[in-house]
Amino acid sequence: MGHLIAFCLLLVPGLEAQEPEPSPAATPAEAQAPSWETQRQARTYSLGIPAPRGQITDCHGNPLAQTRVSYNLALEFPGPNDPDAAVLEYARAQMDAVRQVVARPTAVTDAQILKHYHNRGVIPLDIILDLSPADVEAIQRAALPHIILHPVYQRFYPNGSLAGHVIGYAGKSGRALDGPIQDNELLWPNAEGREGIEQTFNAQLTGRVGQMNIAFDANGVKTSEKVAIPPQPGYNVVTTLDADIQRMAEEALEKGAKRGAVVILDPNTGDVLALASWPVFNPNAFVPTITPEAFKALASDPNIPLLPRAFRSAYPPGSTFKVIVGLAALESGSIKPDSEFSCPAALEIGNRTFHNWKKTGSGMLDFVEALTQSCDTYFYQVGIKTGSKPITDWATKDGLGAKTGIPIFGEAEGRVPTDEYMEKVYGRKLLNGDIANLAIGQGDLLVTPLQLAQAMGAIGNGGTLYQTRLVRQVQTIDSRIVTAYEVRVKEQLDIDPKILAVIKKAMVDVVSGRGGTASEARIENVDVAGKTGTAQWGPKNHERTAAWFAGFAPADKPKYAFAALYEGAANVADVHGGVYAAPLVTKVLRELFKDQAKPKKAEHKKKDQTKADRVEKAEPAQQAQPSGKDVPIKRAEPAETPGPR
Repeated sequence: MGHLIAFCLLLVPGLEAQEPEPSPAATPAEAQAPSWETQRQARTYSLGIPAPRGQITDCHGNPLAQTRVSYNLALEFPGPNDPDAAVLEYARAQMDAVRQVVARPTAVTDAQILKHYHNRGVIPLDIILDLSPADVEAIQRAALPHIILHPVYQRFYPNGSLAGHVIGYAGKSGRALDGPIQDNELLWPNAEGREGIEQTFNAQLTGRVGQMNIAFDANGVKTSEKVAIPPQPGYNVVTTLDADIQRMAEEALEKGAKRGAVVILDPNTGDVLALASWPVFNPNAFVPTITPEAFKALASDPNIPLLPRAFRSAYPPGSTFKVIVGLAALESGSIKPDSEFSCPAALEIGNRTFHNWKKTGSGMLDFVEALTQSCDTYFYQVGIKTGSKPITDWATKDGLGAKTGIPIFGEAEGRVPTDEYMEKVYGRKLLNGDIANLAIGQGDLLVTPLQLAQAMGAIGNGGTLYQTRLVRQVQTIDSRIVTAYEVRVKEQLDIDPKILAVIKKAMVDVVSGRGGTASEARIENVDVAGKTGTAQWGPKNHERTAAWFAGFAPADKPKYAFAALYEGAANVADVHGGVYAAPLVTKVLRELFKDQAKPKKAEHKKKDQTKADRVEKAEPAQQAQPSGKDVPIKRAEPAETPGPR
């Protein structure tokens, strides 16, 4: 049967595998019969051949998830109705011979051997799953009698851990069958998506099951075996991710953070180019199944590698939120661009003292100067003068406090603390102390890195909030489009162009101006508009720091909007957005703009960097399409599968 299945696999368009040359001793017996239990039930069985899953690709058609042909090591039984003792003696002898050739254990019990023999003896019993290429070659050379290489479809992630949180993984849909053979049952368990794109688009990625007919005569002797219907592969899912940008983002995180995230969007379409969380996991570890020991190691890792921080964790945004506060204040007329407020070291608000990050005052500042220096006491005053409603309204209009709508389950909603929320949770509206906290991005305000990048993109492009898009289209194996997800506008912010110019100038000065808190993010010949932020979150006795850098570049006509998060360790306060978060995304931007930006002559050392963006501790957070074109899919060569050439 293994050889006919291999023939069937070769019939699937776009997927090829070369079956190992069998030795005469390894050829299946032509006259095997099922047990007495199955002889009475049928003369012909129709068995399903699982189809290969479709590919998941980046926006250029580069594969992120594929299907390959894998080889299991399987044991054939010589015939029906042998005594149990003889069956076990035979099976043990065969597995002993296998152990001399392949180092991997054959974890099959006597009970499993007998159950399979009595119920399904006509079908070879898999004793080792997913052989390595070296093991396949060793088995071929050994030419063991009654041991065959059984080809099956297997999920494969050619880039390893790249975008693992976004792609997800596909696991077996059920355990291997061991009961009497039934019509229409599958020859091996199908794969189903368990996380990420694999899960959301499982129905589209799953192909159409094929059919193999096995006929028996009146005595239960097998007379024929035929592939009646070849399996049809699933559809391909084309994402908006750019594998190169995703890789750069993950490499920056690997070198610069134990825990964090980098999100990069196209602000002119809403397309997600990179959605990187760190640490990440390798979805290949779940194929065909993950061992209990390996899963325990992932689940117990204190850095939580299974958590996609880019879209499933929400944090207080810190001073990055001052961009929204400034927008609300200027648009509502509460202040003008040249309105000046003092920047003292501290302010009394109600019965509390609210501090600036600096121990000394900075005199009178206008909006551009205040955002450049990230003066907390300026924004306390401006926030209270503006009032909570314009601030929360603009935050909501800019996409904060709501899921972006990417097609992955479990996206965090974030939170914008409106008066209604405060009444429900605390029995009061937002008071001046709450607004002061809100004005510097603390308190009950929570955003995800993806939301913050989306918000910055809307400001950068002039006021259009696009539907964030992670999947461009679903298409057939021959590139015919089945479903296209077009670029879509969610909201027009209607920002006054003069106010927008002031906001952009202030954000550019944050990076390039005197006293700016993000000098680490400078790129020669490119105006980067950004805002740093640092905020505390979590319980008081286990407080963490979220360090941010968010913005867009180039400032005048942005190609990229971004948000970078550096998640500090518990009870470590000396972590700041300009020093820790800005370099994460700047490394990527310098590569993207390398043709127009000169390399920086000298890197500043962290100890020389300003700590200007650190804010005093506030109340802890409650919780931490295409234009009609098809995309040519790049298919892997058959040699990429772990089977022999």
